[in-house]
Amino acid sequence: MRCVIELLSMRPTCILPLTYNSLLQGFIYRHLDWVLARRVHDEGTPLGKRQFRFFTFSRLLGSYRILDGVIEFRGPFRFHIGSVREDILKSFVEHLLREPTVKLGSEVCEVRKIEVEPAPRVTRPIKVKTLSPITVYSTLSMGNGRKKTYYYSPFEGEWEEHLLANLRRKAQALGWGEARLTGLDDAHIRPVRVDKRNLRIMRYRDTVIKGWTGVYELELPEPFFLLAYDAGLGAKNPQGFGMVEVLGEWPKGENSPRTRN
Repeated sequence: MRCVIELLSMRPTCILPLTYNSLLQGFIYRHLDWVLARRVHDEGTPLGKRQFRFFTFSRLLGSYRILDGVIEFRGPFRFHIGSVREDILKSFVEHLLREPTVKLGSEVCEVRKIEVEPAPRVTRPIKVKTLSPITVYSTLSMGNGRKKTYYYSPFEGEWEEHLLANLRRKAQALGWGEARLTGLDDAHIRPVRVDKRNLRIMRYRDTVIKGWTGVYELELPEPFFLLAYDAGLGAKNPQGFGMVEVLGEWPKGENSPRTRN
C-alpha cells in the first residue's frame, strides 16, 4: 500500500537542508502512534541479525531550487510513502488527518492532500523508475581488522544478486513459505536507462551513502514485485532509499490515485 502526501509551507517558500532524509524519516515516526513508532524503530521485523521495518519513502517532489546548502520549495511539494504493513500507513494517515498543520524541520506546513495509490498493473517484465536512489552494499573486512562499506553499481553482477537476495530475506521475514520463495529462481533486475550521471552520493546524518537513480527492468513474480513496490528495493529503505514507480503507469488525467482531503 502506498500514499502520496502533499504539503504547503505557511511561508512563501519552504527551506530545508539538502540532506533531509533523516528529517523526513523523523517526520514519519513522529506521526505514528507512539507505541507503533517505538516498535517499528527499535525492533522492526527480525530475521536473524537483521531487522526489517518494511516502509520506504521518496525524495521530495515539487518546484524547487538549490541554494547554498539548502533546497527551497515554492508552492506545494509532495512525497510518496509505502509499506507492506497497513498499520503503519493507517496510523500515519490518521495522524495527518487529525493534525493538518505539521512541522517539517523548522518549517510549519499545511497537509494539503493525501492520495491513496491504487496497486499497479503488474506485467513481466516491467519497467520502473526510481523515486529515491537504490543502494546496494557489502561490509568488507580489511587486512588491518577494520571494516569498509563497498557500494555496488548497477553494472556489477553483484548488484542484481544482492537485490534479489534482499528481496528473498524480506519475504522470509514476512513468513513466506519455501514454495513461494522459489519464484525468484528465474528473476532479474537490470538497468535500462542508467549511466554515471545517475549516481547519487548522499549523506544520512554522519554516513555517506551511494545510490543510483534511473530506469530499470524487473522480471519478478507478482508477489515479489509488490513487495519491492511497497517496501522498497535494496537496502536502507526506511532511510528513504529504493522506492520506485511503474514507468508510465499513471498518465496525467488517467487512473489517477484517489484523493482524501
